Amino acid sequence: MNKREHREFKDLLYEQFARVGKALASPRRLEMIDLLAQGERTVEEIARQMELPVANVSQHLQVLRRSRLVEARREGLYVRYRLADGRVFELWRMLREIGEERLAEIDRLVGDYLEDRASLEEVSAEELREMMRGGEVVVLDVRPEEEYRAGHIAGARSLPVEELEERLERCLRDLPPDRRIVAYCRGPYCVFSDEAVEMLSERGYSAVRLAEGFPEWRAAGFPVETSWG
Repeated sequence: MNKREHREFKDLLYEQFARVGKALASPRRLEMIDLLAQGERTVEEIARQMELPVANVSQHLQVLRRSRLVEARREGLYVRYRLADGRVFELWRMLREIGEERLAEIDRLVGDYLEDRASLEEVSAEELREMMRGGEVVVLDVRPEEEYRAGHIAGARSLPVEELEERLERCLRDLPPDRRIVAYCRGPYCVFSDEAVEMLSERGYSAVRLAEGFPEWRAAGFPVETSWG
């Protein structure tokens, strides 16, 4: 390989790597990756969650698909999208962690918008794993039910936060008052578990939140289950 060929090779090679970077260079597409880390979704489901037009969501998903970050499969009249593999979530997680460490703006945003979280007790995934081994806790998945069905912490109960208040009396009668409750949701920037812990605590339960979310639990290799069918 001569000097000109070597330069051409490098230009073409890094251009391909840049395709991944360009696909990630959109706040909307990063949020889509975060959503797809919970499980498969249709374009319509993503549009509803993100409050965006279906056509706009479809365009973003095609960019992610061309970069091989997401895959799709047809199910009847719908196309369901998923992350290409677990490394895509790890890429997003690494980007997130670098941003948290390097960008003061992220720290300020979290402090401004999640200021109530400082008063809530939280546990790590490792701590929750030990508590579950000892049978010390009841684990509540407070994400939407379809996300629970797609994958959840083994042994967790589904109680979506949007239904929690109206279902509280009926659904929690069988929860022992002397057992600690751990609520979890999508990840560190999701407030579903914060809201659940506040409501449960107001009713006298000993409730705490999982510091991260289901994707981090799964990435750690801890037990998960699905409930399709």
